[in-house]
Amino acid sequence: MILEMKVPSPGESIKEVEIATWLVKDGDYVEKDQAIAEVDSDKATLELPAEASGIITLKAEEGDAVAVGAVVCLIDTSAAKPSGDAPAPAKEEAKPVVEAPKAEVKAAPVAEKTYAAQTPSPAAKKILEEKNIQPTEIVGTGKGGRITKDDAVNAVPSMGTPTGGSRGSERTKLSMLRRKVAERLVSAKNETAMLTTFNEVDMTAIYALRAEYKDAFKEKHGLGLGFMSFFTKAVTRALQLFPDVNSMIDGQEKISYDFCDISVAVSGPKGLMVPVMRNAETLSFRGVEAEIKRLAIRARDGQITVDEMTGGTFTISNGGVFGSMLSTPIINPPQSGILGMHNVVDRAIVKNGQIVIAPVMYVALSYDHRIIDGRESVGFLVAVKEALENPTEHLMGGNAKKALEL
Repeated sequence: MILEMKVPSPGESIKEVEIATWLVKDGDYVEKDQAIAEVDSDKATLELPAEASGIITLKAEEGDAVAVGAVVCLIDTSAAKPSGDAPAPAKEEAKPVVEAPKAEVKAAPVAEKTYAAQTPSPAAKKILEEKNIQPTEIVGTGKGGRITKDDAVNAVPSMGTPTGGSRGSERTKLSMLRRKVAERLVSAKNETAMLTTFNEVDMTAIYALRAEYKDAFKEKHGLGLGFMSFFTKAVTRALQLFPDVNSMIDGQEKISYDFCDISVAVSGPKGLMVPVMRNAETLSFRGVEAEIKRLAIRARDGQITVDEMTGGTFTISNGGVFGSMLSTPIINPPQSGILGMHNVVDRAIVKNGQIVIAPVMYVALSYDHRIIDGRESVGFLVAVKEALENPTEHLMGGNAKKALEL
């Protein structure tokens, strides 16, 4: 019996996928539920499992875009599984090989270069000077390599300094995921009234808390105490204070949410991915760190699902892990806001009338001005700043050990 395997729907609104990699070859025997291909949708990379055991016949090439519901391969379920015990073919007795005598090959004479090589004649020298061409840039055809008048007349000025380095190029097709990301980024720039506001955060208090509790946190929970838990808690607090930032435009209506589903931009093997922490406002510091670790591992291993990347209400992007000092992050539609984190650098700041050195991070909020006014955007970012600069009071209820479940 020949089974037609069709492309299943990875999620709502997805109409086609792209064959990223075949994990089997045409004519292979496959087992039921064995992963036979990796397919890219516009949201994630997914594995395609075999629906039955048998001999497979591929019906699409790597890189092909295949509509959901289309036949991607055939499986002959009546084919027997190869035993793998077939005897090796007998070796033929080696026969002596008699080589025919080789004809003597005489090397072609090589024209000997003389002192005149790349030396222009007087007429050629004048023409080269007018063209601003160095004699070393052309090959003379005259006797002994001398540059003739015709060589100079036909010489073309170099478009750059020859370096002898490689000048190759390669053209590769963008994955469906990468193309969709590009499409969404351009759409966000063209279809929103995007504006960015900036602030700076003194990270001294967070550094002190991490230095004091990170070892105990790691020992008890098996998790690192990073910046993301502090920023996630600060963002969910600010979203509840300024709910317009946690809203979206749908046609001529505004949708507001009483929950905070925080999208976290991470770099995966196929490009940028944005998995979502559901109801992040209810998560503890331990809960945030555990969920971020879980989603990051799934994104890295290509196991993230469409459901895990849809439905966020606000995004946090941490360009600081790559060394970014400052940037203007692009909104993740249909969301209305995104917070950009950056690297932490010791800077001179003023505290209590004194110039001191402190670890400072620049933060950026990009927002859709159609729905978020300046007062809400600036107020939101100031609320994030004050929570990060005094986390024990604003994020931990005055008791850091209890908040960290130590």
